[in-house]
Amino acid sequence: MQVTPTALPDVLLVEPRVFGDERGFFYESWNRRAFAAAGIAADFVQDNHSRSRRGVLRGLHYQIERAQGKLVRAVAGEVFDVVVDLRRSSPAFGRSLAVVLSAANRRMLWVPPGFAHGFLVLSEDAEFLYKTTDYWFPEHERTLLWSDPALAIDWPLAGPPILAAKDAAGTPLAGADTYA
Repeated sequence: MQVTPTALPDVLLVEPRVFGDERGFFYESWNRRAFAAAGIAADFVQDNHSRSRRGVLRGLHYQIERAQGKLVRAVAGEVFDVVVDLRRSSPAFGRSLAVVLSAANRRMLWVPPGFAHGFLVLSEDAEFLYKTTDYWFPEHERTLLWSDPALAIDWPLAGPPILAAKDAAGTPLAGADTYA
């Protein structure tokens, strides 16, 4: 597997070694030893699987207490995946990073604790998987406003996104709960 640092500290792009032939393909999507050797020493406790249609924007979510690290990937379709550094001690505080994750490119993104995360579905539909390092605690969940101009995220939208009420009512960075 190839692990590449990104422009945001501690966020890593993971490209697994894929074995393919006329029958199809095989790759390890998680191997504790291999990932630890690459700098991702995570203890995952929960797997999540979502399916969404084109134009659905989910996020930008995080937990202010019991912060979750996430290993994310698209197993069907294509998404525009976004993370925002919410660690005040980070030189990249408030900066965002976007990558396209798809079933075709098989890339994964390691999102460490301290980041907000979200995605926009680019294909007709997409199935998105993510492993988390802590459980979901609704009382600690927060939503950063996806359209906050301070984040300068260039979402590739063809029209208004399809949003959950909590995502439409997210908090701008200036008023958001953040990490030390």
